[in-house]
Amino acid sequence: MTYSPPLAELLRMPRLPELGPGAPVGDVRPLLASLREETLFAPARVVDADAARACLAGLWLLFDFLDESHRLSQEIATVDGSYWHGLMHRREPDYGNAKYWFRRVGRHPIFPTLGVQAGQLAGSAEPCRAADLVARATSWDPMAFIDLCATVAPGSPDARLCQRIQRLEWDLLFAHCAAKATGSPPEDRLGHPS
Repeated sequence: MTYSPPLAELLRMPRLPELGPGAPVGDVRPLLASLREETLFAPARVVDADAARACLAGLWLLFDFLDESHRLSQEIATVDGSYWHGLMHRREPDYGNAKYWFRRVGRHPIFPTLGVQAGQLAGSAEPCRAADLVARATSWDPMAFIDLCATVAPGSPDARLCQRIQRLEWDLLFAHCAAKATGSPPEDRLGHPS
């Protein structure tokens, strides 16, 4: 999938957000504020405005602007909007509220791929409790991941692995929403952004 130049610039920036709220990346604010759902994927035409707004919510979240992400995601009455809303609350951290939103998500289409790829990350990570828990899982369980994020010590091997999984989850959900926004075939919805 091709992204507009401002979006491509944002996605090239290396980001591994904290499990918690983090500190907003202030120098990115003007670029984020300039993005519009109608032109986010130019020259591709947006055919699903909710999915495009979900991508915007995800972008604000990636750069630690939780309030802006929240304002967008809470207005999107779709499963994808609920997913971004749940991710934001997990980062806040408001774990109970995150679980509420993930119950609204149900079984999301990215879960099978996320489960497999998270297991691969865990298998290649340094030994830690998180690696053991994720590697033993037979499917992606967002509630178990919320619980795991709530208990890891900042800066620990557990936290570093959870951050990598969180970024993988972000990449998969963003690609899913971007493909949906532009009407790409379903098989294109689980790849990483280019």
